[in-house]
Formats: sequence, C-alpha cells, structure tokens
Amino acid sequence: MRSGGAVSTHIDMSAYSADPPKVARRPGAGPLARYVVAATLVRAADAAAAVGLVLLATRPAAHVAGGARTGGLLAAGLTAPHLLGPLLARRLDAARDGRGVLALAFAAYGAALGAAALALDRGALTPAAALVVAAGICGPLVTGRLRSRLPTVAAGDARARRRVEGFDAITYGVAGSAGPAVVAAVAALTSPLAALLALAGSAVAAAAVTLTLPHDPAPAGARDVLSPTAALRAVAASGPLRRVGAATMLTAFGGGALSVIAVLLARDLGSGPGAGATLVAAFGLGNLAGSLLVTAFPQRGEPERSALRWVAAIAAGFALCALAPSRPLAIAAFALAGAPNAPFIAATLAARSRHAPPGARAQVFVWMAGASIAASGLVFVASSATSAGPAVPAMS
Repeated sequence: MRSGGAVSTHIDMSAYSADPPKVARRPGAGPLARYVVAATLVRAADAAAAVGLVLLATRPAAHVAGGARTGGLLAAGLTAPHLLGPLLARRLDAARDGRGVLALAFAAYGAALGAAALALDRGALTPAAALVVAAGICGPLVTGRLRSRLPTVAAGDARARRRVEGFDAITYGVAGSAGPAVVAAVAALTSPLAALLALAGSAVAAAAVTLTLPHDPAPAGARDVLSPTAALRAVAASGPLRRVGAATMLTAFGGGALSVIAVLLARDLGSGPGAGATLVAAFGLGNLAGSLLVTAFPQRGEPERSALRWVAAIAAGFALCALAPSRPLAIAAFALAGAPNAPFIAATLAARSRHAPPGARAQVFVWMAGASIAASGLVFVASSATSAGPAVPAMS
C-alpha cells in the first residue's frame, strides 16, 4: 500500500544468505551396524585362521610333513608378527583418512591367507609360511587399529560411548566363538581349504564395509604423530596405560593356554576327545553372554579400576576351572570364566581411549593388541609342545 512517500522495495535477505548454524550430528544405528559387521567379519577371520591352518596341515591329502606340529608353527607365524604392528600404526595415525589404509590391510590379510591356504594344500610349505607371516603383519590392524575408530562411531555422553564399546566387545565374543566353530563345520562338510578360503573372503568383505565407516573429523597431523619408540615411552610413562597393558598381557597368557588346558582337563575327568572342545565352546558362550550384558548395562566409573577388578574375576574363573570335579561342573566353570572377558575388554578399550596421548592413538591400541595376541600365540605353542597331542588354539 502506498502512503504518501516512496515505497521501499528492499528485502532483508540476511536470514537466507547467512550460513545455517551447524548442528553436530551423532552417528546413528547405521554407522554402528556397519562397524559391528566389519569388525565381526574381519575378527572372525583372524580368530579362526589358526584353527583352519592346523586343520589343513593335518589333512592327509595335503601331504604336509609334521602335520599338527607344522600347523602349530604356522599358527605361531600368524600371531608373532603382531609385534610389528606399531610400525604401521604410525602411518595410520598420520593418515588423513584411515579407512582406506584399514581396508587395504584387511584385503591384504585376506589375500595372503587365501594364497597361503592354496600353497599349503599343494604341500608348498615355504611359500605358505612366508604368506602366513605376511598375513600376520596385517593382523594388528585387524584388531587394534579397528578399535581406535570407535570414537568416530560413538558420539554423545560417556554412557553412549560405553555402550558402543560394549557392542565392540560383542564382536569379539561372536568372532572368538562362532569363527572357529564355523571353520570346523565348513571343514567337516567340505574341506579345510574351503574353510580357509571362506575366511579370506570374510576379510575382503570387511574391507569393503570399512570404507563406509564415518570419517575421522580430526585426524592427527603428520608433524604431531609420535614415533613408535616415543609412543611406547608414552605408554610406559602413563600409569593407567601401563597397568591396563600389564593386565591385558596377563589375561593373554591364560587365554593362550586355554584350549590346551581344556583338553588336558577333559582327559583328567575321564571324558572323550571332544569334551575339550565343549569346554572351549562353553568359555566362548560365557564371553558372548558377558558381551550382551555389558552392552545392555554399560559400565560406569574409572575404566582402569574396572579393568583391574575384572582381571581378578577372570583369575577366579580360571581357579574354578582347575577345581571342577566333574564334566558338568567344568562346563559351568568355563562359562563363568568366559563371562568377565567381555566387560574386561570394554573397560580396557575405554581406558585406552581416555589415556592415549595425542598423536599416538592408533599406536596405543596396536601396541597393546599386538603384545597380547603375540603372548597368547607363544603360550599356545609352548603349552602345545608340553601337552600330549595337538590342540586347537584359543582365540581372544
């Protein structure tokens, strides 16, 4: 309407031209589901690979000299190189996008494992051993480095982060129990070679899913990344990391000898040869049950103290296993011993995330994961050498 003066046609566009306020988005169920799928696939491949190698080495058609002993040495060759993981982790700390590096490592693990299986099936022991070691070098990135991506998946308060860490613990329970069982079933229905090739495909599939995970919004710059030696010194200088690392190593020693202990205990109880596998399966089911509980009821308080308390619970569980007077009570004891493992893993994850120094987050995860897995593998080899007959290595 005109009212005696000039009519202003100016329209204030500031509300439209200004940048909209940025709202922090929390990763929903999609990123978490993809993380769980990728972690389960690749960790199942890592957990069951040693079992598949032992089964293939002991297959008469493979014509492998030494049979079970050769399979045990190959299993050790798969786990020992985990100690080299921090050399690769430094590159990942400096990478702008660690998803691509992780995917490459997972695919390389699968390719090396598949090629090693084909070589071993033909009786080519030297190439098979070299390929197994190559897969083992990628192993720390399969476990420790994938854990370090939890902060990109978990957002929100501490309770939400603890719940995501509980889901991560579930992937260990599922991979550690279902992985070797599926490999044994596939090997029985088809062949150990087919089982190992399926594991290789699982790792490659995990690589594809990993590329869909959220990007880290604040990766460390190349100048800020610590060297492996400096990262190790930082871990040693941190009281919480030092204590959590020692606790992780101690539990790894027990986990490495678990399957051998189960076989010997079953024999002492007068059970058949398959009773040892039943005890290991009970341990895995207890671990899975603990994972579900820690996801439904996230832990509170200082994670370092929680981890140390769960170590005591794990030790008490192993003591119950040693004192079990009958097979049913032994099964129950192994299940109880497995239950504290999941909350222990979740607590150690939280402690590492909280206390990892800037520029060495991946290296902290890889140092601890590599040391524990290597310790578990070495204990398995030592316990197998002193036991009467081969055993299936326990996966942690």
